Amino acid sequence: MAQKEKKGVRLDHISKIYQDPKTHQNFYAVKDVSIDIEPGAFITLLGPSGCGKTTTLRMIAGFESPDEGEIYLGGEPINALTPNKRDTAMVFQSYALFPHYNVFDNVAYGLKLRKVPKAEIEKRVTDILKLVELSGMEARMTNQLSGGQQQRVALARALVVEPGVLLFDEPLSNLDAKLRVQMRTEIRRIQQILGITAIYVTHDQSEAMSISDQIILMKGGVIAQMGSPMDIYYHPNSEFVADFIGECNFLKGTVAGVEDDSVTLEVAGHRVKTAAAKAGVGEEREIVLRPEAIQIGREGLLPCKVELSCFMGSYQNYHVRVGDTLVKIADNCPLNKEIFQVGEDAWISFDKACAHLL
Repeated sequence: MAQKEKKGVRLDHISKIYQDPKTHQNFYAVKDVSIDIEPGAFITLLGPSGCGKTTTLRMIAGFESPDEGEIYLGGEPINALTPNKRDTAMVFQSYALFPHYNVFDNVAYGLKLRKVPKAEIEKRVTDILKLVELSGMEARMTNQLSGGQQQRVALARALVVEPGVLLFDEPLSNLDAKLRVQMRTEIRRIQQILGITAIYVTHDQSEAMSISDQIILMKGGVIAQMGSPMDIYYHPNSEFVADFIGECNFLKGTVAGVEDDSVTLEVAGHRVKTAAAKAGVGEEREIVLRPEAIQIGREGLLPCKVELSCFMGSYQNYHVRVGDTLVKIADNCPLNKEIFQVGEDAWISFDKACAHLL
């Protein structure tokens, strides 16, 4: 495929208002969202059902019109353009393939609409089928393909028209778990080879973590947090974000001291340190701790009682009680470690760098 100019996408204070069919009241499905997506970036819109992520994607594609604000593609305002006039292509959840066409004709469909010469269609379809690893399947009918192969055809059909921006609407939700992991890796590989700007919608946080340069986590039509997967995982700005991205523990405490490089908290009658943060002595705050960041042993920072001890292969899964709080621990590679049993007293410890203050 020829390298086209990469295009960024900018959403400038966009909102979408719907009417509730029962109450006839207007409500914001998306409210005052501003995003600046760099050319060539892979961005994921993540969040629970009804958070506004799909509506945002559909406004970029042109299937919905914003009620407020403007969308720019490569610096050009596109609100007034119909979907087929926008330099975007969408990969749908349902694949939306033509059952009466073979693989070649499905992929070639957009090029034929654009009146591309026959020889060029032949070359571009062949090249793109090679990229999605479907060479030799040109004559197959789509109903003879597996779900994963159908998804590759849908991807090829979107890519062959060489869009400036590729849009994905939960493209893997119809596949089984193992195939989903394989296909998300594939989508990321192809996106990186082509350097195309991609905007991806999912409610699956592990999918978002594994493929994105940036995650935009949405809640109730607004952006809850935007950042790299690592940033959102280790530095969530709210309990909602911390809880939505992976498993999380929250330990309540009172700020007892603030230093340049750490904050000291009193938790369940003991003092522990967290990473540096803005805090005032006497404030009630919460420590966010990921299960894999906690160690269990005969000594440590906080005493606990073991309520669950379960071998999971790559880790020992513990539930322990610290004061009144249930804490989940994923103790990695338990083979040569002491295993604590239910009912035993133990201690937990953690590195202050892994303890994030909310």
